[in-house]
Amino acid sequence: MGATKKKRRDLTALFFLLPYMVFFVVFILIPLIHGLILSFQEWSLLSDPIFVGLDNYIELLGVRRFKAAVQNTLMFALQSVPLLLVVPLLLALLLNKTFVGQKLAQNAIISPFLIPSSSVLLLWIWMLDSQTGMINQAFKALGLPGQAWLSRQGSAMGVIVFVTLWWTAGFNIILYLSSLQDLPQEFYEAAAVDGANRWQQFWYITLPLLRNRMLFITTLQVIGSFKLFDQVYILTGGGPAGSTRTLAFYLYETGFRDFMFGRAAAVSWYMFLMIALFGILQARFLNRWLGEGV
Repeated sequence: MGATKKKRRDLTALFFLLPYMVFFVVFILIPLIHGLILSFQEWSLLSDPIFVGLDNYIELLGVRRFKAAVQNTLMFALQSVPLLLVVPLLLALLLNKTFVGQKLAQNAIISPFLIPSSSVLLLWIWMLDSQTGMINQAFKALGLPGQAWLSRQGSAMGVIVFVTLWWTAGFNIILYLSSLQDLPQEFYEAAAVDGANRWQQFWYITLPLLRNRMLFITTLQVIGSFKLFDQVYILTGGGPAGSTRTLAFYLYETGFRDFMFGRAAAVSWYMFLMIALFGILQARFLNRWLGEGV
């Protein structure tokens, strides 16, 4: 009788898992395997696939645009991940306090995350226009010269980092707020009794308790940084002079402009390896810095 009940429970669990398993196999596992096989082939729409072994991977290492895309992607990740880890935390600490207009401030800061990427980026293109943009008009009103924000190599990537921070920080703020509201207040009360000031409470209580959430956010941001595409495609198109061309954008150009699908698949596997390596290094750094959390 016990064995029958156990078997029935197993079948029930399998029944609920089956839809996801089918989705995973059809839309994730099979394309993943196909992409790996494709990365060892040379294939365009006008020819049959030809097995070339590791040629795609080796040739990419000598392509100047690929190396520049790797450099730009790493630069974006190094600039955006710390900002998207720290700035939302500071804003969440502020929004977690009770003050007049708290709900309005929360909605105003978090709401950009809910806007579709195309709408956000077209809005920023209008605001950053070198002639009629709102920002340059404000500069001119202050007697300052207007700037070609998106067509200068020195500012284009910085603009993409800033727009990404403004647009996506709301999601991380929500994650931080949910954790801050669950922190045990007894720790803070005991620390206050022992004479700890607000900075000491933040450094020795809040940060260690938020360690797991920070690791989770770091992982998401590392993955998101290496997948950067929308901002580049709409704001700069990879320019000026390729200074904002990222790996995801280079993959798009290789596969859907040059129709070199085998090489594009190899680019995607290079991206996977770099995401894994970068994520592990970030996680280990945060683990050592923040110590043991709860």
